Amino acid sequence: MTGNGDDVPEPQRISRLAELADGSVPVTVPEPEAAPAPPTARTVPEPEAGPGPESEAGDEVAVARREFARLLGEFRRTAVLVPFDDSESMWTADFNGVRWICAFSDEDALARFAVARSEAGREWTYRTVLGARLLDVMVPMLPGPGGVALDAGSADGALFPPVAGIVPDEVAVDLGEDGEAGAR
Repeated sequence: MTGNGDDVPEPQRISRLAELADGSVPVTVPEPEAAPAPPTARTVPEPEAGPGPESEAGDEVAVARREFARLLGEFRRTAVLVPFDDSESMWTADFNGVRWICAFSDEDALARFAVARSEAGREWTYRTVLGARLLDVMVPMLPGPGGVALDAGSADGALFPPVAGIVPDEVAVDLGEDGEAGAR
């Protein structure tokens, strides 16, 4: 995909959503990945006193941040399916003042979304878009704060909110006018 959008592929249509919904075509759900084994050696010596609740909470936050950074990097490098509504606009949902672009990891995830909305019988038009393009180009084009909801309605879904480090700084809601952290 080039930066000017000249090679945007034609929309694709899911015609098998009804088949996925009625069970005549099996829906495959990927097996969850096994959690990585905890490290066995430490490069930082343990403190002499036992760890307190603050350090355990700090460790959990650090682990969660690393996991989210990994997920964000993977999303940015992956092509996802973005459905279009009846007016041929990207399918979005507004929640608490944020407009979320709905994106799906594959046709099965989009089919589950359609079934959950009781709209499996209609034809869904979608385009394949790189996650980075959604965050860096499409989110700034939304009116007001926006982010991306991956696999909306799924237990395995993820939200990429309009904050610094995820979307461009000029549309991040957690940066002030001077680019410093703080609410706008």
